[in-house]
Amino acid sequence: MLKNFISGLVEKYNNTKILDRYLLKQVIEMFLMGVFVFTTIIFASDTFITLIKQIAKFGIPFKVAFIMILLNLPAVIVMTIPMGVLLSTVMTLNKLSLSSEITVMRSCGISLNRIAKPIFAFAIVMALFSFVINETVVPIMTKQSQDLALWALGQKNIPDGKQNFVFKETGDAGVLKRLFYVGLCDKKTLYNVTVLDNSTDGTIQVLQAREGKTSPKGWQFEKGAAYTIADDGQVLNTTLFETSVVQFGLDLSKELNKKTAKEMNFMKLSKYLASTELEARDRQIYTIELFDKIALPITTIVFVLLGVPLAITPPRVRYNRGFLFSILIIFAYYVVRALAISFGEAGSLNAFIAAWLPNIILTVWGVWLYYKKVYTIS
Repeated sequence: MLKNFISGLVEKYNNTKILDRYLLKQVIEMFLMGVFVFTTIIFASDTFITLIKQIAKFGIPFKVAFIMILLNLPAVIVMTIPMGVLLSTVMTLNKLSLSSEITVMRSCGISLNRIAKPIFAFAIVMALFSFVINETVVPIMTKQSQDLALWALGQKNIPDGKQNFVFKETGDAGVLKRLFYVGLCDKKTLYNVTVLDNSTDGTIQVLQAREGKTSPKGWQFEKGAAYTIADDGQVLNTTLFETSVVQFGLDLSKELNKKTAKEMNFMKLSKYLASTELEARDRQIYTIELFDKIALPITTIVFVLLGVPLAITPPRVRYNRGFLFSILIIFAYYVVRALAISFGEAGSLNAFIAAWLPNIILTVWGVWLYYKKVYTIS
């Protein structure tokens, strides 16, 4: 009798493992397709529009702008992982329900709770994967994208191969801010550079250097001197340098030069908020970003909690409504997310609530549907 009991347990264990592999195979296939489709849609809409704006507004070359877009790919994938998990969950279970496979499983004593178990396990793995990517790869890629943008902005005014030329930067109403004289430009390096900086009221700064070039941090000059001259001609300050980095012209890239929270992982952003004095609005925005670094990966699990009960089709429905459900849930989630973050950045919502409100709403809805579908329907 004991032998039969043990052999029965082993057989049951093997059967459930086969079931898990069967479900996971279909979920993973649909997940990969979903991530590809949603990533393509985002790239073809929001990201591509950003590319065109950067080319038109800042004069960034198409090749450089395209590389910047590719560097933002990990951040887009982090956004599409929850979408892919939801689509794969709803489409797979809806398909099994329509083909009566769910009914057969339940008649064999396999509950909906047990059927959903491998899908929840997959969602947890994807949530952890999303968090790791968002903590390691995304900050590095975002920083490289910003640096590349700033480098491209500095390069656009440098006519390679030209000698003894001048270019200037003007402010509002055509007022001269800076005047650059260059003896020679060879391979994007400027030689015998003189800069007159008139951007500060009451003084004029003169910088002379043997050579200079642009870098992500600003203009980098080698072996020179800088003078600060008052309006009456008096020299206020003289500085000799071997290497000096000056942020000339970075006002052209003000939007791209901000130190964004996306360039820092959770720990670095936490330390930054704890050790840096920030304006109230900036602190609110950064705090929302901090909470969102946890909330966004957790969305993957929340989507499964909501997707499983919605995917079980009633007997009277004979068509696959999984894709429609997925799109509606994703649309509702990101509308609520956008509104919550907007209200949070405006100070109308607490930072934690602003980041977690979509997950809270979907979790309450999902728990109610899951309980109703799994535990109250025979």
